[in-house]
Amino acid sequence: MSSGEPNLSRRPDGAALVIAAILAAIAVVIIWQTSQMRLPPVQARVGPTVFPYIIAGGLLLLSVGTVVSAFRHGFPAREADNYRPIMWIVAGLVAQLLLLSTAGFSIATGVLFAFTAKAFGRGPLWQTIPIGAVFAFLVWFAFAKGLQLSLPSGPLERLIP
Repeated sequence: MSSGEPNLSRRPDGAALVIAAILAAIAVVIIWQTSQMRLPPVQARVGPTVFPYIIAGGLLLLSVGTVVSAFRHGFPAREADNYRPIMWIVAGLVAQLLLLSTAGFSIATGVLFAFTAKAFGRGPLWQTIPIGAVFAFLVWFAFAKGLQLSLPSGPLERLIP
């Protein structure tokens, strides 16, 4: 067998089949929820249900295409997962959720920034937490003061009247 021919003895790509099933499930939920919408007769033909049905149809097409590719072995081989970076990012998300109400948006998001940077192999936490907090503070300032949106305030945000 040459390197250009697919290996027919291989089993279908399990991960691709799982992705196809998830896409199909999302499409089914969209179709079901859209069919439950109560519409006035004026909007029965073209109304707020058209685009959800189009999106669900697109998801179903993607699902079918993913299944076909899984059986044709159209996806490249994947490397083994490295769970350490994933755990850093999950820990950062958990820390942000726990810190938002007490430490405020800037510090909590700074911690998330630092943990994500650590997952990608960048700088020590003592260096990246302040950098992330400064960037997050600028975002907080733009949203809270510029756009008048309510973001969680902590000690850093309370310094600004």
